[in-house]
Amino acid sequence: MGLSNFLRNHSGKGFWPALFMVFALGVNLLTSGLAYAKEPPLRIDTSPQKPLINLPDFTPIINRVGDAVVNISSTSTKVVQSGVQNPFPPDSPFYQFFQQFMAPNVPAVKEKVQDLGSGFIVSPNGYIVTAAHVVKGAQHIMVSLTNHQVYKAKLIGLSKRYDTALLKIDAHNLPTMPIGNSDTLKPGQWVLAIGAPFGFFNTVTQGVVGAVNRSLPNDDPYIPFIQTDVPINPGNSGGPLINLSGQAVGINDQIYTSSGGYMGLSFSIPINTVMRVVRDLAAHKPIEFGWLGVEVQDVSVKMSEALRLKAPVGALIASIVPDSPAAKAGLKPGDVIVTFNGHPVYNIGELVPMVGAMQPGAKVKIGILRNGKPMTLEVTIGTLPGKHGQSSGGSGEVPRLNIQVQALTKSAAKNLGINHGVLVIGVGAGPAQQAGITPGMVIQDIGQQAVDTPEQLRQIVSALPANQPIPVRVRNGKQSLYTVIILPPSGS
Repeated sequence: MGLSNFLRNHSGKGFWPALFMVFALGVNLLTSGLAYAKEPPLRIDTSPQKPLINLPDFTPIINRVGDAVVNISSTSTKVVQSGVQNPFPPDSPFYQFFQQFMAPNVPAVKEKVQDLGSGFIVSPNGYIVTAAHVVKGAQHIMVSLTNHQVYKAKLIGLSKRYDTALLKIDAHNLPTMPIGNSDTLKPGQWVLAIGAPFGFFNTVTQGVVGAVNRSLPNDDPYIPFIQTDVPINPGNSGGPLINLSGQAVGINDQIYTSSGGYMGLSFSIPINTVMRVVRDLAAHKPIEFGWLGVEVQDVSVKMSEALRLKAPVGALIASIVPDSPAAKAGLKPGDVIVTFNGHPVYNIGELVPMVGAMQPGAKVKIGILRNGKPMTLEVTIGTLPGKHGQSSGGSGEVPRLNIQVQALTKSAAKNLGINHGVLVIGVGAGPAQQAGITPGMVIQDIGQQAVDTPEQLRQIVSALPANQPIPVRVRNGKQSLYTVIILPPSGS
């Protein structure tokens, strides 16, 4: 049937409206498709939005103090043994076993080593604070600013005990880091670190204060560390720990790790401790530490019951150095120190830093419990025996061992049942500490040579070989025993 016949046969009224509707629907579908094709496939909302959650924004702090943080590169020459080395550290129980298989008389080799660290500017004319271990022993020190200017730095001085160093560069009108008050820090406060972890310059990390006045095992008890969870890694050392006011409250110093990298715990030296050292270094004054002349221990639960104390707190005096400030003030073994200069003492970790921070000659009140009864004594703080402070009994420092010793009095020798030796009155991180030597012990012999005076001990130790086991006989109370010490190279 042709189209004309089809139209003639279906020319009723119902056909054309239906055909028009079909045609209109097709046009509508076509135009809809064309409209969809012209519409953007993706709409992006770029309108400004306010934060939905209020969290700290640290950018104003970085904008204010970021330019005061510097990067430090130091070059030093270190002596290393060639050939196969013992894979275990000297304090490892496996060290001595493997040492017997090491080749004897292996020649030493000198190597140049470059270390990276951080620091911060504290004065417009170029004084910079950093950690002592960043620049210790360095022949060349270079400082890089955030504006990419590089300067050769001069080491003004350092304190190994407080791990603090002061540098100077020839520059002026520099941005400076405001200095805060570390005594006001409390656990839970936000803090920042700026430094160069693994060489990544001007890196910012954040966290909170976990604890204050924290003493660390195998470290100098004179430093009341700030514990945080701020991520710190090699290269951060010497950089500032910063509070929310944009002030430095500490020097980032070390981490607790078994892998060599950050594992959640980092430790900083309080800025109040740092600046005390910095001012002495800038004035070329000897750094002196407060000293009581006591050996103390924590109070256990059983000990508190035996001493009739209400709680196991305080620092129990185990022994007193003759003619020391503590002896002159009337302190006695068995006394429990519960306050020092108005501050509570809960354990020995809190007492030692407070004593060390006092200026020698200062008079302070010490609250004690004697036979369970409270008493207050006034003591004149002495100077910790060492390079710059000699006590009347004959004392001194043995740098290679990192210990302070004092001549043994006749009465003390008689009480201990010995006729020679030197009394250990201070132990820092190093070979003596690794060997288990603690304050209160008496060194009688080292390297099979008898010791009578601090000077004699220094002379003997200076002549002993490095990286070899050396027998040391010590007296601990009424018992003598031998321990093994591994000495570093002389001058290291």
